[in-house]
Amino acid sequence: MVKQIKIQDIKIGNGAPLVLIAGPCVIEDKESCMETARRLVKITQELKIPFIFKSSFDKANRSSLASYRGPGLAKGLKILSQIKQKLEIPILSDIHCREQVEPAAEVLDVIQIPAYLSRQTDLILAAAQTQKAINVKKGQFMAPWDIIQIIKKIESKGNKKIIITERGVSFGYNNLVSDLRSLAIMRSFGYPVIYDATHSVQLPAQKGESSSGERQYVLPLSRAAVAFGCDGLFIETHISPDKALCDGPNMIDLEQLKELLIQVRKIAEVISKKHR
Repeated sequence: MVKQIKIQDIKIGNGAPLVLIAGPCVIEDKESCMETARRLVKITQELKIPFIFKSSFDKANRSSLASYRGPGLAKGLKILSQIKQKLEIPILSDIHCREQVEPAAEVLDVIQIPAYLSRQTDLILAAAQTQKAINVKKGQFMAPWDIIQIIKKIESKGNKKIIITERGVSFGYNNLVSDLRSLAIMRSFGYPVIYDATHSVQLPAQKGESSSGERQYVLPLSRAAVAFGCDGLFIETHISPDKALCDGPNMIDLEQLKELLIQVRKIAEVISKKHR
């Protein structure tokens, strides 16, 4: 039985409706971030899909020193706080060191542990200590059954508000592949599992100083993951992905997102009826 996690009024897992975690990879500026959030709220309200907004205030794990990282902790959290208050939506963002935990916890509804840091014990324990919901991105170097060790770390702090996100696994150099069996394996540990459809099509560091991606596969992989059985989708989206300052090749255009959500919602409804 998968536990049901509650984020504000949103329920995730154990028969709850498919949830969407979405937003631009990184905060580029306040105006575009707010506009993206507004449009996402409009789309998800129209389709009656529970929604958590995501964007990063700092991308500390970029390939190149020259890569855009974001506005930083203080400015980024201020922007996220304004979006949260103005649009009345829950917010998710990622942290990269223990010093970010306390200020992030004052704003975020969900603290995310990045894939590259998913085995960093001190960071995970510090985040768990806040008693906020924790979303762990499974490292692309990890087997799905290894996630149980991370779950135990979080539970050791008395925190059982845990979400696990699958984002593909390394397949040779500069490539990722999705093994959808991992969704079932990780759900067997009792917590909701999200499928990250945009990072799963990333081609890490393929351009040398930056990653590439194959966004044309976001839709079919999203359909497959929902049909296989996941509790939600994680999708990075942008008003103009080709001009994005970070992860543009694997993000999808906001205009494409609505059609994707219409399709996966229909699949989710079929799966839900079969399990009633």
